[in-house]
Amino acid sequence: MKYKKSYFILCAIMLSAIGFPSTMKPASALTYSSDTDIQFTFNSVISINLSSPNLVISDLAPGEYSDSNIITVGADTNASMGYQLSATVGQKNGTDALVNTVSSSNTFANLTTTQATLAGFSDNTWGYSYCADSSTNCGSGGSGTWVSGSKGSTTAGYAGLPLDNNDNATDRGQGGVLLLNTSGPEDTVQSVQFKIGAKASTGQASGDYTNTINFYAVANPEPQLGPVACVAGKICYNENALSGVEGTMGEQTAGNNASVTLLASNFSRSGYGFAGWNTAYDYSGTNYGPNEDITTPANTSTNGLSLYAIWVKSVGNLQNWSGCPSLPQGSVTALTDQRDNNTYAIAKLADGKCWMIENLRLENTGTDNANGSLAQGYGTSATYGNFSGLADAENANFEYSHTANSLYYSGTQTGTASVNIGTTGNAGCRMPRYNNTNTSSRASSPAINSAPMYSYGNYYTWHAAIADLTYNETNNQSITGTSLCPSGWRLPIGGRKANLGTSDFWKMSRATIGSDPANFASDYFYYTSTPEGSDASKRMRAYPNNFLYSGFFSASSTVSVGSSGSYWSSTAGNSDNSYFLYLNSSNLRPGTNSYNKDYGQSVRCVNGS
Repeated sequence: MKYKKSYFILCAIMLSAIGFPSTMKPASALTYSSDTDIQFTFNSVISINLSSPNLVISDLAPGEYSDSNIITVGADTNASMGYQLSATVGQKNGTDALVNTVSSSNTFANLTTTQATLAGFSDNTWGYSYCADSSTNCGSGGSGTWVSGSKGSTTAGYAGLPLDNNDNATDRGQGGVLLLNTSGPEDTVQSVQFKIGAKASTGQASGDYTNTINFYAVANPEPQLGPVACVAGKICYNENALSGVEGTMGEQTAGNNASVTLLASNFSRSGYGFAGWNTAYDYSGTNYGPNEDITTPANTSTNGLSLYAIWVKSVGNLQNWSGCPSLPQGSVTALTDQRDNNTYAIAKLADGKCWMIENLRLENTGTDNANGSLAQGYGTSATYGNFSGLADAENANFEYSHTANSLYYSGTQTGTASVNIGTTGNAGCRMPRYNNTNTSSRASSPAINSAPMYSYGNYYTWHAAIADLTYNETNNQSITGTSLCPSGWRLPIGGRKANLGTSDFWKMSRATIGSDPANFASDYFYYTSTPEGSDASKRMRAYPNNFLYSGFFSASSTVSVGSSGSYWSSTAGNSDNSYFLYLNSSNLRPGTNSYNKDYGQSVRCVNGS
């Protein structure tokens, strides 16, 4: 999705009306309605307050002019950098004219030139005016001045409201009349008085004349680095924040109009989720998933391509989150896992469910002297490090011989001991544990396509992922009682044809791709070959799905890091294997194939039942 600004937008919609005396029904206040467009949810919260649901000029006689009633438009926000309140017209009717409700051929035209007084209006025209200073009163007995133009204007009188953009919802409100422009923390309601005026001709038809006025309250973004020049023939990945970002990323070689798989993020930022890359530092460009396939611009060989991290500030607790029903499809927010303070970007995907769009990074900081430092886990003993908020945590039963995770391939370990899978000292099943606090270890190699990235998350065996060892699993049995996911979240359901009605991985994949695979008749159906399989993989890696080529852990090393991804479902295949989602450059297996439960794979959690 492409959007203009990366912060909270709330549009309050009003109807204005002009009535002429006639044998028709008298003019009356029209019903207030509201419309909400949310492109990107940040921590800032904005609401628009209206003192009246309508702007109405009642019984305007032919040949006369008059003002409407005055409304007070206010914005209530906690935006730390302030906000802007603007107004436009015409989103609903697609015109800036007031239109007769009986015959659209009769209109009041929007002002094209500023008028100091109502008497200066041309016949059958209308315009707006608002109070110059939000701290004063322009109404009865007030000392304020009614002005036209954007905030700060000293030109008294009336002007025409700009027409809203009907074709692209993300552009709505851009270029509207700026009524308020604040720059600091705003914890109280600020407001501005607003009215409209109109002048009628003696020949104008009777009836009600209406249109929609849109008020937009937009939180200002936090300070960012600004645009950063890249190197010729390279893709440059920018941390895109003035402070608080950990990790580094090297450059990626690319030519003009080249097909390139973008690199997963090696950056982290406390209190923020990572939602992908954007071509502009202020998020006004194109969004890309971390591992999305793109075609580079025609000037890449000379100018390079700068991409900027998209940071989403946490808006609350991941545990028992109930905000999914109100989140528009395709929207992104971020929530913090209180168990270890990791923040994850969350999106409502094409299947209508909310998913983590980052891989799980939960790990245990407890140490067992006999068995080494556990990479992650839950247990009743304090030496194992208890986490609160696991789904059905009282039944979780981790043992060191079945826990496994890592962010990186085997090799030099970073700041901690590794976990041995199986018997103590079995080096063939070693998974090194990455220390998230050791940021110096996160420097990435210039040979970056195969380098491990922070956003790959931790690898878990299937028993670690379901947080229980007590099940006697049978084919297509989904374990729903426990998981490593926070309370209110769960592992996605997978499985073959028998699970078609319940499989989260299949439903989400099908909704994203929009078609069944060619081999759908097969019990283990999947999207394969070119172009079907490659297109399906691209769509799953595109924003905001953001699946990654994080690879998996098998025996003593990770496999296919940077070229494939494997994600556990909660569904067992048999006592040895479990179903998982798999994708590479030419295939997407939507949870229909099974793999060894002892392998370490990635975890994505889905919200609700």
